[in-house]
Amino acid sequence: MLSLALTSFLLPLFASAATLSPRATTLIPSTCFDSTTTFEKYFVYTYPWGGTTHNGGARMDKAHVSLSSSVLTLTAQKVSGQPSATHGGKTIPINYLSGAVGAKQTFTVPKSGGLVFSASLKATTTKGTWPAFWLTAVDGWPPEVDMAEWKGNGKVSFNTFNTSSVLQWKDVGYPDPGNFHEFRTELRDVNGKDVKVELYMDGKLQATQVGGGYTGKALYLVINLQMEGSSGSPGPAGNMTYSIKDLVVSTL
Repeated sequence: MLSLALTSFLLPLFASAATLSPRATTLIPSTCFDSTTTFEKYFVYTYPWGGTTHNGGARMDKAHVSLSSSVLTLTAQKVSGQPSATHGGKTIPINYLSGAVGAKQTFTVPKSGGLVFSASLKATTTKGTWPAFWLTAVDGWPPEVDMAEWKGNGKVSFNTFNTSSVLQWKDVGYPDPGNFHEFRTELRDVNGKDVKVELYMDGKLQATQVGGGYTGKALYLVINLQMEGSSGSPGPAGNMTYSIKDLVVSTL
């Protein structure tokens, strides 16, 4: 029989162990860009909903997506003669071919749960370039979380949309765009309905936002180098690139 002293020592440990959260599950591993075979296990080319254009002046294709030394690079190339696109009832001239990829799986913040997205990104801030690392709703819109978005103004934006006019955003100066910076976004259910969004850059919390009604809603993960549109025009005449490495998606 355990002594009273030993029992008194062990009981708090058992109680603590019983309250530990389940171990995090990796949904997309850090090896996802190690080879084309591994990449294509987790990602599709162009947008995950199947389109090649969205809300800017680039048409996405596989040819402008490349992998090298575990780094994914998207390249925007100036072109002419492309047919225009339409978005939101507007006609958009297409002046670039570029790259976009989307995760094959979708992601949902469950009740009492959470998700974390982390990656190192090297993004251009040149006028007319619009790289982004973002989440958007599978059914309808919003939700949308721009985990990192650059609009050609020397800054990086962090945005959470509850409607097109009700949103939270923060613009932060973006030094050394020629180098990789670390980004991390944590999404946590707070009340069975709403999600707290914590956005980090280079290990520092940049913004805390709230996604109203985000809990339980499926999200696409998108990485794309859009051009012009909200980033201004005309865009650059030469090729522009956007690179990402060390991407990991896991549960909290």
